[in-house]
Amino acid sequence: MTDVDPAPHSLEVPGARLYYERWGNGPLLVMVGSPMDSTKFAGLARVLADRYTVVTYDPRGIGNSSREDAASDLTPQQQADDVHRLLDALGSGPVDIFASSGGAVVGLALVTAHPDRVRTLVAHEPPLVDLLADRAHVHEQVQHIYDTYRTHGPEKAKAMHQYLVHAGTAGPPAKRAEPPRREPSTEERDRSRAKIHVFYAHLLRPTTRYRPDIKKLCAAPTRIVIGRGATTHGQLANRAAVALATRLGVTPVEFPGDHLGFVPLPRECGDVLHQVLQEAR
Repeated sequence: MTDVDPAPHSLEVPGARLYYERWGNGPLLVMVGSPMDSTKFAGLARVLADRYTVVTYDPRGIGNSSREDAASDLTPQQQADDVHRLLDALGSGPVDIFASSGGAVVGLALVTAHPDRVRTLVAHEPPLVDLLADRAHVHEQVQHIYDTYRTHGPEKAKAMHQYLVHAGTAGPPAKRAEPPRREPSTEERDRSRAKIHVFYAHLLRPTTRYRPDIKKLCAAPTRIVIGRGATTHGQLANRAAVALATRLGVTPVEFPGDHLGFVPLPRECGDVLHQVLQEAR
């Protein structure tokens, strides 16, 4: 693990300014999340920065990234175009991408539109509702979550609670060693509230409604690896990951922990990710 601090950068794209960070030195590895910003990938980036040049970024409208139109939805295709422009700015050839949750949906949209830009896509638990047998019911749940947020807002935490139940993560959490919690700063609270709003108001429905083009994904030169959490069996995103892997004819790779296992377990997940990427070289 390296102790080097990331170098911050910004990039102007149509309708937005993207914030991104570069870590370490080596083959380029880009990390994509949605609604996660770069802070969630910091532990994993630090673990891998002695073997890769890791680039993390904040999606438009989230974290340190801004956007001009704050009232429109954010689709996976638009976010994929942002990542494509980021890759252009980095000036590299085909790159490796680790993408998680909604970011994995963005990664799939990127490979569909620009298959020549991605060497390996590790798509960890993309919530592709349309691949599920109970998709009609799940889409209704998502719409209800959206309506509840619009009606009641985050103050009662109703939308968040419903989403957690819907995703299968509202039960007792797995015990994990965590550092003592500290009181978040005002800036951190504001950042969290802004991300919650973008997620529920503008990301949740477009992300879960995205339908992957299986034929284009299979035809792409990109090596697509589907990741699933070790402790998320039966949860929505895990089920969707398995369904996607089946359609692509690949075996899912299990990563330690839950849907965001790389946040509390960066070294363990980093070892798995490094092994996956080395297999493609």
